[in-house]
Amino acid sequence: MIIDDFLVIDEHGLYCRYGDFYLDPKEASPHAVISHAHGDHAARGNDYVYCTPATAAIMQHRYHKNAGNNFRTYDWSDSFVLNGVIISFIPAGHILGSAQVLMDYKGVKYLYTGDYKLQDDATCEKIVIVRADVLITESTFANPAVQHPQASEEIKKLNLFNHNVLLGAYSLGKAQRLIRLMSDHCPQRQVLVHHSILGLNRIYEQFGFHPGKYELYTRKQMKQPDQNMVYIVPPLTFNSYIRAKNVVRAFASGWMNLQINNDLKILISDHVDWNDILSMVKQVAPSEIWTLHGDGKHLKSYFDGQLIVKLLNYAD
Repeated sequence: MIIDDFLVIDEHGLYCRYGDFYLDPKEASPHAVISHAHGDHAARGNDYVYCTPATAAIMQHRYHKNAGNNFRTYDWSDSFVLNGVIISFIPAGHILGSAQVLMDYKGVKYLYTGDYKLQDDATCEKIVIVRADVLITESTFANPAVQHPQASEEIKKLNLFNHNVLLGAYSLGKAQRLIRLMSDHCPQRQVLVHHSILGLNRIYEQFGFHPGKYELYTRKQMKQPDQNMVYIVPPLTFNSYIRAKNVVRAFASGWMNLQINNDLKILISDHVDWNDILSMVKQVAPSEIWTLHGDGKHLKSYFDGQLIVKLLNYAD
């Protein structure tokens, strides 16, 4: 029987009271099961951290001595038990090492997706879909109006002109995916990366996911006009270069508000869109859906009378 309060929300985040652990807590906690290493899911300073080896490597690279006191890492074929809850990590396809968290408690399976995507991405593990009684899904873009274009088609927009490009992107996950996409679909482009991306690229390479051809940015290179260069920078740097001259400005994201005032729209998302979520529900075949990280009202309306949809009202 599904336990309605198997997961609850408190001031620290999403708490499994039966296993006495948090899933991607907002603040440091005694026991944190971390789905992936993005900052809004991987708080620093937890006492015990349970995650994949790649997630641990990225957290330790970013947070150094504050990453966590005790790391317990598990490969995809492993499982472990916290206070009677059997936990397994399932590839989520979001970024390197990103995991869905499958929790089995008294024969009932609860699947927490974390952030996930169904689109192809050569720079991380492909999503694996498993059956569960309860699907606890992110709902970042859970709106019928949101349909993500194919990333390979979006990146080809860079082939339409010869100017240098200042390309904003998150340093972890998105930057590596963009390098790979440009290597595959824009081979004439010379890819330069901000120094904050370089160390993350090396972790990707360490785990066997090579982003492609890139080099560290130098100021002299980018000052040469019409050289087919693309400089990938994190958001803060992108915003600080508002007066950059002789470049085409673009920001690679599924968020439309990040496309405002740019010269070019690059709509590449690492999250599921509406159709992807419906596909996920069909394949997981849950009895109930619990939504997180966004607005689940459209899912609740869509599945009215077919499935129980519970909105946990937990937003990033």
